[in-house]
Formats: sequence, structure tokens, C-alpha cells
Amino acid sequence: MSSWLYEVGRWCFGHRGRVVIAWLVLLALVGGGAALVMRPMDDSFRIPGASSQAAYDQLRMTFPEAADAGATMIVTLPAGRDVADADVRKAIEGGIAEFEREPFVVGSISPYSEYLKGRISADGRSALVGLRLSGSVSTITDGQRETLQLDASRLKGALPPGTTVLMGGDVFATSMPHLSAIEAVGVAVALVVLVAVLGSLLAGLVPLATALLGVGLGMAVVFGATGFAEISSTTPMLALMLGLAVGIDYALFILSRHRDQLAHGLEVAESGARAVATAGSAVVFAGLTVIIALIGLSVANIPFLTVMGAYAAVSVGIGVVVALTLLPAVMGFLGERMRPRGPAAEPPHGERRGGGVWGWWVRMVTRVPLLTVAVVIIGLGAVAYPAKDLWLSLPNAGQLPASEPARQTYDAITREFGPGFNGPLVVTMQLVESTDPLGVVAGMKADIETIPGVELVAVATPNQNADTGMIHVIPTTGPDDPRTETVVDAIRAKVPEWQDRYHTTAAVTGMTAVGLDITQRLTGALLPFGIFVVGLSLVLLTMVFRSIAVPIKAAFGYLLSIGAAFGATTLVFNKGWFKEVVNLHETTAVISFFPIITMGILFGLAMDYEVFLVSRMREEHVHGDDARQAVHDGFVHSAKVVAAAAVIMFAVFAFFVPNGEGAIKPIAFGLAIGVAIDAFVVRMTLVPAVMHLLGEKAWWLPGWLDRLLPSLDVEGESLARQFALADWPAPGDPHLVYGEGVGIGDAPRAGDDAGFDLLAGLDLAVLPGRVLVVSGPADRRASVLLTLSGRMAPSAGRLKVLGHVLPDAGAKVRTASVVVDPHSRQLAAILDRTTARLVLVDDADHLHGPEREALAGLLQRRDGRVIVLSCARADSVRDLISQDDLVLRLDAPVGATMGGDTP
Repeated sequence: MSSWLYEVGRWCFGHRGRVVIAWLVLLALVGGGAALVMRPMDDSFRIPGASSQAAYDQLRMTFPEAADAGATMIVTLPAGRDVADADVRKAIEGGIAEFEREPFVVGSISPYSEYLKGRISADGRSALVGLRLSGSVSTITDGQRETLQLDASRLKGALPPGTTVLMGGDVFATSMPHLSAIEAVGVAVALVVLVAVLGSLLAGLVPLATALLGVGLGMAVVFGATGFAEISSTTPMLALMLGLAVGIDYALFILSRHRDQLAHGLEVAESGARAVATAGSAVVFAGLTVIIALIGLSVANIPFLTVMGAYAAVSVGIGVVVALTLLPAVMGFLGERMRPRGPAAEPPHGERRGGGVWGWWVRMVTRVPLLTVAVVIIGLGAVAYPAKDLWLSLPNAGQLPASEPARQTYDAITREFGPGFNGPLVVTMQLVESTDPLGVVAGMKADIETIPGVELVAVATPNQNADTGMIHVIPTTGPDDPRTETVVDAIRAKVPEWQDRYHTTAAVTGMTAVGLDITQRLTGALLPFGIFVVGLSLVLLTMVFRSIAVPIKAAFGYLLSIGAAFGATTLVFNKGWFKEVVNLHETTAVISFFPIITMGILFGLAMDYEVFLVSRMREEHVHGDDARQAVHDGFVHSAKVVAAAAVIMFAVFAFFVPNGEGAIKPIAFGLAIGVAIDAFVVRMTLVPAVMHLLGEKAWWLPGWLDRLLPSLDVEGESLARQFALADWPAPGDPHLVYGEGVGIGDAPRAGDDAGFDLLAGLDLAVLPGRVLVVSGPADRRASVLLTLSGRMAPSAGRLKVLGHVLPDAGAKVRTASVVVDPHSRQLAAILDRTTARLVLVDDADHLHGPEREALAGLLQRRDGRVIVLSCARADSVRDLISQDDLVLRLDAPVGATMGGDTP
């Protein structure tokens, strides 16, 4: 990956004008397209497969009036007046008639209806008026809402002085998230941190600018998608918040590496390419973990959550691509201006060991590592403990700010009628096979009225076709009260009894029941999703770090972070601790999908910090530090950038909290707390303590597993080897094949027999225009050809083919070489036409007639290339080669001899 990213970074740096123009054109095209096709957000919640959803869909067909979008008006008269007064009734009924004249109002529910109970309060001073509107909650416009408010104001003028008329209900309960100046403060804080870390205002502006462009494109994609899919109002805010945070952080990682390289004298274009190759590899890994976790939200099988995760993942993906392409292009325009002022020599060894404040911190937390581990685990465990009481629900008007009309209506209904009137339940039943539909409905109504927690049954009736019945149940508790779920469960418990008694299928539905089912589905998905993300982290980190202990430690730390984030959210939002700090006026339930969204996002961010911190420790260990010293040195080198990235991420999330509405406020809070705890408590405190405690054991991995797992090379080790061997064996060396101590085949293992196939200690030196004859057993010859052509990695030593280091640049060698199959029908044509610089002919001694003549012709025009001939015996091709050509004999049990005509 690092080699490919090196080429990407170098190309974007060199073609910076094209890259910047391409991104701007893409932004304009996608943004323009989004403006043409975008539609209003849809905050409807569906849960496929749930009985409440199926019953609600059936209700829309059999009782369409019961499933329309609705508005609710509450009229409260002054003391001494009664809703039954003739002048009051006349005014209210006249007002209802005015509402019904509006073209988008399709019906009404009068408080004086003889078919509905409970629409007038016990003291006679308050009345509820229901309005049925055409369309859904998401299609009702602001203009239509204003019209309803104006009609309500006119009704108030017709009623006695002192009357209050409040308009609310479903169509007013949706609060669209919006941006404010508060969020901009978070961006300003990010800029301050960037300037402090990068040491330049110009350098600090670069990550911010590229992140904003990526966020703009991500927002255009989300809004454009509303023309083709149902997108909730939370989706763009989540994508904005996440895209901005990761976009800034990913650019910071790459630009910080670029500036460090420039400070040590590297040429600008080379530095840009190397920064993308090294830090960019970790950015790709970090971005992929976030994307996979967000896409993993689909395990809950709830469409709106799947869509939310998918488009948030798109925003993160755009941030990664912007950091890998647009950022090096911008670095190309800035050129030498990115180079820090003054020389930056490598600090003395002793000073490097000291490490300033970061060195002091890592020495403190590793002085008594067991104590550090115990303090962190106990402390975070205590913070996580309240999470057992996390109170979840879908949003309703009771969670809106007190200044919102829908909230005022909600509170007035609760005060005058009871909380259950804000969250009625609907029981539906099939009456197709019943000969007494009225009797069935009446019997079920009587049963429901005996259930504890039921305030009253407002209406119980079949539809006009008498094939479906509906019972409107008012519980004693509100829609987000846990006791309402008990009522729903009690009603559902009677369904088998009704099936036996009335031979009818019943279900509980309505927005409250659907919301409870969604919350249950989401809660039930937490365990499988947790297993998914933790299992994913174990696999990915094992591949990255080639270790067993590091992934387990990383996953355990993630669980501590997510538990603490849940616990802190419970304390603030559910229990009201320090609620004023986050601009929360009263305790409230947390949006149902908060846990799974937070788990997914925090997983990716936690792995981000883990990779950037621990990969540097591994790098120091590989370069010669003992395991414990590597913890110190790796931490000192990486802590500054990781801390800055965490502060930026925290600032972006935290400043979405004060003015955040609905789902955004708790999600932003949970992410801000989770990022701060994970970065500073888990990754920068617990991790070095555990790594120091384990010592060399931290890097242990069974040999069989090491061979089984693919290598991700996130730290760019392969590219570093290519740079280190760029001038090996000497600057400008002409050899097209050169190797020292090359091993070919698997290393011997305990228990292998004496005939184990291994070629060790090969020294190769082949100049352009030479032929290399490889003779010996077929399996050994095949291993040599596969290795020289970049198709198999050497097991030891150093090997360069066509100027490329193997196995790191194997793809380039494969592209520039051709392996000729002696059994190919077109073999002669291949030999005549090939222009490859490295030609490898297997079983050359089997060629006869035209094929052998074609091979002879190739050997005559061999200038500038290397030709490798594989044969059982070198004598079989002696007539085709010259005295200057080389012979590699593989006849010895282990090893080989190489020379010219004579060994």
C-alpha cells in the first residue's frame, strides 16, 4: 500500500493544478445536482419485521384517517368557564370549520364527538382538537404550519379573554438540526491547535481548508441522495460533524509528517510523496475502520439507521481521499513555504531519551505500571457503571426546548389530561372471519380496560367494511416512560388469548409502540454489533502489529472508553448532573440509536489513535530499541500529534453540544467524552503502562499465524526499505539483478525432514545483456523464477531486480517482466515480440524447432535486458549462451553455486 500511495502522492504533487481543478469541478457538479434533485428530509422511523410496523401499515389501508399526519390543538379556558358553554362550543366548532377549509386539512376530530372519549378535561376547562393533514410529517411545509398557527390565533380571538390556544402534535414535533455560531467556535479551536502543532498559520489553515472542501462534497452527496432515498434530518449533521473531525485529523497526520521531513532537509516533492506513503497508509487504515464500523450499523436491520451509517461512511471516505490527493496538491502549491524556518538537526541522543513533557508523562505512567493499569480500570469502570440505567427512546415533542410550540402543547396536554394522551396506543385486529365484529371489539376493549397502566379506551370500533377493528388506548404514562412499555407488553400478552377466544389476530401499533419496538431492536443489536466491532479490531490490529497482546489490549481499552462515554451520557442527560454545562434544561431520554452510533464511530477513532501511537513504538523496537525503551521513544515521537488530533476531534464534537437538537446533542456529547477518554486516558496512559508491563511479550505472535495473516504495512516499512536500498549496492549500479544472502523458499521448522527444500545464501549479480541459466530440480528452479519475477517473496537477504527492491516492489517487477510457459501455443510469437526487460523462460531445454529458434533469436537481441533460462541441465542450452553468461546450479541439497561457463 505504501508504495502505491507514494506514487499517488508524487503524481498529485506534480499535477497539482489538475487535482485542485478536478476537486472544485466535482464539488460544483455534485452540489449543483443536489440542488436540483434534493427533497425534504424524512424523519419517519420504520422497523421491518416488527408486528407494530406491520399493523401500522395495515392501519393505513383499513383506517387511513387513523394513519394520516396529525396536528393537535389544546384549548384551555380561564377559570369559571366550561368547554360545554354554548358560546365556547360555537366558537370552537366554527374554528374547526375554518381549519377544514384549508386544502391540506383532510379531516378533524372534535372534542364534542360522541364516538370519542376523553377529549374534554375532567374540570371542563380544556379541550383537544385533532386535525388530519394530507401527506406525511416530512412533506408538511413550514408555510402550512404557519397557516395552522394563524387559524389557531383567530380561534383564540373568538374565545373568552384569558383563553390559551396551543397548536402542536406530530407535524410540529420535528425539529430540524441547524448550524449556529457555536459550532464555528469548535472550528476556531481546531485552527488554534493546528497552528500550535504545525508552527505556522499558513500550515494550520491547510488541513482546515481541505477538510471543509471534503465536508462540502459530503453534504452535497447527502442532500442529493434525498431525491432518491429517505434521509433523516440527523444524517447530514452526523456526516458534517464526523467528516469535519476526521478530515482535519487525517490532514494533520500527513502534513505533520511532511513538515518534519522538510525540517530535516528532504526535497519538497519527495517529502510530499513520502508523507502520503507513510502517514497516508495509517490514514487509510484508520478511515477504513471507521467506514466498516459505520456500515456495520446495518446489523440492526433498521433502514433509517443503515442509511445514516452509509452516508456518514461516505463522508469519512471522502475525507480520506481528500487527504491523499488534494492535500499533496496543495502542498505542491505551497512548496518551500511549508518548510519550518531554521535547521532542524536530530536532537542529541540523551535529549531524545528525555522527551520533554511527553517523556516525563510516559515515564510516570510506566514507573509502576500495575498501579497505572489498576487506577485507569477502576476509574473508568466507575464512570461506566451508571450506563446500566441508560434511558433510551425515540424523539418526541416532550424532548424539544420549552420555547417550541409543540413542546408547550405537549406540556399542556400532560398537565390537563395526563401524559398518556401524548402517546396513545392503537390495537388492531382482523375481523374478516368474525360473525360478530362489534362483540369482538367490545370484548377486547373490556379486557384492555382492566390492564394496569391503562387510563381509558378512547374509541373501539370496526372500520366501514367490518374487516378490521381499532381500539384507541390512552396509557397513564408518556411515550418515553419505561412503564408504557409494560402496558404494551401486557396487551401483547393477551393476543394468544384473543386468538383462542375470538379467532382474530391482534397487534399493538401507533407511533409510541413503533418507537418502543425500534428501541428494543436497537438495544438487542448492541451485543452482536459489539462483537462485530471488537472482533474486527482484533483481526485488523493483529494484521497490523503482528501481535496477540496488542489487539487484545486495544479492544479492552475500546470497551472501557465506550462504557465511560455511555456512563457520562447517562449521568448528564438521564440524571441531570451538570446538565447546565451542555445547555440542557431538564433530564431527558437519549435517542434510541445513540449507543450503536457512538460505538461505531468511537471504534474507528480509537483504532486511529492506537495505530498512530503503537506503530511508532513498534518502529522503534524494530530499529533496535528493547521493548520497554521502545515504548518510551515511540510515545515521545508520536504523542504530540495524537494529542493534537484528539483535542481537535474533541473540540469539533463538543461545540455541537450546546445548540445541538434532538439526536445530535447526546451523540456529540458522547463522542466528545469518548474521544477525550480514549485518547488521553486509554491510549496515552493505559497503553504505555500495559506495553511496558508486557515487555517483549507484547510483540509475540505464533509463527503459523504470522504466515497465515496478510501484511498491511501500515507504517510504510516496505517503502522505508526501498528508500534505504535506493543506492544499494552503489549509486548508479548497473546490475539488473543483484542479491546478497538471498533465501528462496520457506525457512526450516522443527520436525522438517532432511530433504526440506530451501535455497539459502545466494549471491546474484547480473548485468544488462547477460543470460542467467538456472539448472537443477524443477521445484527449486520454479522457486527461483517466481522470486526473480516478483511473484514470491525471498525468505532472507536483500534482492534488487530491475532497480526495484523485492518483495516490496513486486508489482513493478511483475509489470516489467514476462514468464514464458514452454507449453504455450504462441510461445514463438511471445519470444519474438516481447519487449520486457526481464524475460524468464521455464523448461528452456524442452524447446525444439521453431520455439528454440525463436529463443535463439531473443538471445541475439538481448541488449539492455536480462534473460533467465530454466533447465534441468545447463549443458542443454550451452549452444545458446556465451562464455560471459552466468549459470546458477541448484544441485546441492541446500544452497547453490553460481558462475560462468565453469562453476
